[in-house]
Amino acid sequence: MEPRSRVWVFPISPSQSPIFQLTHFPIFFFVIFTLTIPITSSIPNPISQIPYAKHCNNVVPESAQTSRRLNDDAFLRIRIAYFAGGDPVLGGNAQESVSFRAQGAFETVASGVFKVEGWVTFWAPRFAGFSGNSTRRRLRLINYRPPRMPFRRRKLGFRLHGFWSESSGKLCMVGSGLNSLHSMNAVLKLHYPNVSTLDTSLVTGTLESLDARDSSNHFEPISMLGLSMMNYQYKLVDRENDNGGFSEFDKMENASLGMESQHTVCSAFRSAGRFELEYMDDCASINCNPLGGGGGIPPAFMFFNEIHCTGNWKGRYLLDFTNSSNNEYRLSFNPKTTLVAEGEWNIKKKHLDIVACRISSSTDSVAKASLGDCSLRLSLRFLAALSLRNRSPVVGQMWSNKSTNDLGHVGRIAFWSTSNGHVRLPDLKYEYSGIDDVRKSCTKEMIGKHKGGTFPNGYSSDMRFDMAVRNSKGQVAWGYSSPLSVGDRFYKPHQMFARSAEPAVQVSNSQSSTLNISYVISFNTPANFKLGGEPLLTNSVEISAEGIYNEKTGALCMVGCRHIESLNISSFKKQSLDCEILISIQYPPLNSKDGSYVEGTIGSRRSKSDSLYFEKLEVAATSIFTNQARESIWRMDLEITMVLITNTLACIFVGMQLFYVKKYPDVLPFISVVMLTVLTLAHMIPLVLNFEAFFFEKHNRQNVFLGSGGWLEVNEVLVRVITMVVFLLHFRLLQQTWSSRVDDGSQKCLWVSDKKVFYLSLPLYVGGGLVAWFVHQWVYSYRSPLLRLRHVGVQQPSIWEDLKSYGGLILDGFLLPQIVFNTFCNTREKALAPSFYMGTTMVRLLPHAYDLYRAQISTWYFDAIYASPRMNYYSTAWDIIISCTGLVFILFIYLQQRFGGPCFLPKRFRDSSVYEKVPVVNSEYFQESQAIIS
Repeated sequence: MEPRSRVWVFPISPSQSPIFQLTHFPIFFFVIFTLTIPITSSIPNPISQIPYAKHCNNVVPESAQTSRRLNDDAFLRIRIAYFAGGDPVLGGNAQESVSFRAQGAFETVASGVFKVEGWVTFWAPRFAGFSGNSTRRRLRLINYRPPRMPFRRRKLGFRLHGFWSESSGKLCMVGSGLNSLHSMNAVLKLHYPNVSTLDTSLVTGTLESLDARDSSNHFEPISMLGLSMMNYQYKLVDRENDNGGFSEFDKMENASLGMESQHTVCSAFRSAGRFELEYMDDCASINCNPLGGGGGIPPAFMFFNEIHCTGNWKGRYLLDFTNSSNNEYRLSFNPKTTLVAEGEWNIKKKHLDIVACRISSSTDSVAKASLGDCSLRLSLRFLAALSLRNRSPVVGQMWSNKSTNDLGHVGRIAFWSTSNGHVRLPDLKYEYSGIDDVRKSCTKEMIGKHKGGTFPNGYSSDMRFDMAVRNSKGQVAWGYSSPLSVGDRFYKPHQMFARSAEPAVQVSNSQSSTLNISYVISFNTPANFKLGGEPLLTNSVEISAEGIYNEKTGALCMVGCRHIESLNISSFKKQSLDCEILISIQYPPLNSKDGSYVEGTIGSRRSKSDSLYFEKLEVAATSIFTNQARESIWRMDLEITMVLITNTLACIFVGMQLFYVKKYPDVLPFISVVMLTVLTLAHMIPLVLNFEAFFFEKHNRQNVFLGSGGWLEVNEVLVRVITMVVFLLHFRLLQQTWSSRVDDGSQKCLWVSDKKVFYLSLPLYVGGGLVAWFVHQWVYSYRSPLLRLRHVGVQQPSIWEDLKSYGGLILDGFLLPQIVFNTFCNTREKALAPSFYMGTTMVRLLPHAYDLYRAQISTWYFDAIYASPRMNYYSTAWDIIISCTGLVFILFIYLQQRFGGPCFLPKRFRDSSVYEKVPVVNSEYFQESQAIIS
């Protein structure tokens, strides 16, 4: 049976509004999607149509399956693998990763042969794709980040079935592609040993196309290289321990921490992430590249990635070497830069012992790779104490068990974790070594700038803040500052700051107002960021600091150390410390009403002639306190509610005007068409501009604050739906007004008056727009491109945002065309219902009243939902001017509808004649009247 899908088509009447059709598009798509699911899911599996015997019987003969099914999750599983080839489907170059998982495995009548069904999945090259900003309601973590384009990986795969031989370790499967590859047929041939050790644990093979070479579905063979996850035996590390290969590190036992459980070992080393390498003195004369080969620059970093952690204190690892400083947890498997290793935690000696092997691969195919040289040894341990100059919780060494003259010998390499205390074991301690230096250097800084008030508790989560750092050249870097320890307790690195105000560390009983505190200060720098006389060699700066915090003044003063990389790339010892750094931070009072932010400086204590000297860096927080976060969450919910209420009220008031003109149809011609056009366009333009955001979740926001959970997104849809209703009601009122004038040919003077209103309003609106454009250019062209650091979270508005704000100002004065129209017509008709012109004006003025209230109760400003500056002019002056003008317009309309259009003009400018609609006498009625008289 041919694969089929069903599509439902809904006829749309030509009389239906196009906007109405667009609003039904998501429903239309949803119905199509839901109705096609059960049909497309019932498409027969094409893999059964590919004959297994034709392609695989020479590898593993086909055999009839029995009813017994295997439930081993690790059966033939490949979790981390490397692949190359696959042109044109997968690009033809070496890619990132591939995995294989058996969906089902059954015994067969042939001994040691199993029938297997499963998937092989390729994570193809990364491609740029937009995804909405991560949305959270944890307002304590609010910060601004420059816009970024995230990357996602394309997932491609094949569904296969075949057989595996336990004795030979050969696996052969045939099948077809999934999703976009559904028309491609392929055969998978792997060597997967039943039992493996470190040097025999590689899984190799190929995936080849079964389609003709001249077919569009054909692709080049894909070579695969992975690691066995089944029946692994730890032999090499056991043998090395029996031979005492790691005994030289036993003397460091007193400086090491033990582990409580195997799970603790796995999680601790997983958290360590990246290690920095330092090559010892003997590397100047011998090869020290752990990847082998001579010459070239040896790698600077090592990533420690776990493959599998067993329950007997043993585990398997990938050691990935690179010169990139990008600090991230990676599971890539490149045979040219990766060592495969196994290790065991020595409970008595308190260190992790590892044996590592290099991968030797053929130049023509990775499917012929093997694990060869297994002479590398590593030993890692957890330090019992951290300090200002040593923030690496995990340290270790690497060496070779070969003699110096043997081929493949590697000189000794030291390495340490760069996680700056992120790995925190229960017995880990922090030793303060620079407090005396701080007391001598920070006499002035500890006085504090703020008098009185309550400052953040040193043990609370408010001590951490995201920040912007600006150098003397005006360049801005973004980062964070977080306590490492407060007193004798470690700070929790993953505290959920906005959930509660509980201390981030256990509070001691000390009543002293000063606390010893240590910090981690880290920031990422833009290109060519100058910290000293020369550009930085890396795109990040991390400073270890410790000092004193005064809870009575909110002053924090610390000395710090940062790593300095040598420009001499041939040097093996590339790292040194610059500990002549002074850091001063001032926290504002928690109840501050003047908009104060966390501010500070990072400066060098060296002389200006010193090569390591740098000018002061200005620091300012881009995050807020916990109490501000709670207040902002409450205010955000309030503003969402107010948006819904005001939009609903706008819908009600225009609906009341429609009922009014239905009751008094004679007043319709006396409503200004220009005014209704302004109102209609004002509600139509936001719908058009937000059309993409309405149907697709592409909210390009500033990583600000907005919580997920769907609450905000649901309300965005509701707001747009209500706006659509308001637009349609205004459009209906405009259509009725227009029709009433067209049907009644005696209303020419009304058209003339509306034309005068248009000719007067258009230059006024255009002129105001030009003024808004000129002001925007003047403000943002002659001002420094960098705002004050305390306002770094506020992005410079574009010209379109300023024009949108000007459009909101026009809508605030929507009654102006009606006032002018009434003046020209000199009419007393009560064309507008009081509920309409008063109610709509109040809806427009309410945000300005709220903005005045918001300015008084809050000093921290977020991207407002209600009374947003992107939609109108909001400031104390504008709020007062617009509110007073709106009330004056209401008074004018009331007087005009009572005493005539020009009633507020001087008498000499008033026209003595007042426009009144004269009823037209029907000709038939006139003839009948004449007949009766005669």
